[in-house]
Amino acid sequence: MKKEEKTNVMRILDGKKIPYESHSYEPDATMSGEEIAGILGEDASKVFTTLVTQGKSGAYYVFVVPVVEELDLKKAAKAAGEKAISMIKQKELLPLTGYVHGGCSPVGMKKAFPTFIHETVKQIDKIFVSAGRVGFQIELSPEDLISLVGCKVADITACNL
Repeated sequence: MKKEEKTNVMRILDGKKIPYESHSYEPDATMSGEEIAGILGEDASKVFTTLVTQGKSGAYYVFVVPVVEELDLKKAAKAAGEKAISMIKQKELLPLTGYVHGGCSPVGMKKAFPTFIHETVKQIDKIFVSAGRVGFQIELSPEDLISLVGCKVADITACNL
C-alpha cells in the first residue's frame, strides 16, 4: 500500500497515537471474510466484521463479530437491552455510518453508536477490522479498539468458537 493512501480510520488512529498495521488487498465483490483472512495469512477467528442493526426502539447498534461467526439477533437484542433487533438495509448503511457495505469499520462512523464486540476478543492478541474502505484492513490490539470505540464485550454470536 502506498504510504500516502490513508483511510479516515487510519488518520483517526494516527491522531490518537494508537499503533496499528494496515493491510490492503485486491477486493472481489464475492469475497467472504474467511477468504480475506486467508489473504491476510491470519486465523479467521482474528478477523472481525462490523454489522449495523436497529432495535425495536428505533436506536441503532453496532456489533463486531468474527467473520467465522454469525450474529445472534436474540443475544444482540439482550446485550443492547432491546426487545428485538434487525439488520439495517444495505442502502441505509452509507448515509447512516459514512461507510459502504464491505468497508464498514467500528472506528470513525458519522455518529457514535452503542457498540458490542464478541467475547472471543478476550482470547486474541490482535484483531483485524475494516479500515473504512473495501480492500483495506487494520490490525491492532483488541484493548486499543475496545478503548477507542467504547465497545462492550458480550456473547452475541450463534455459537462460540
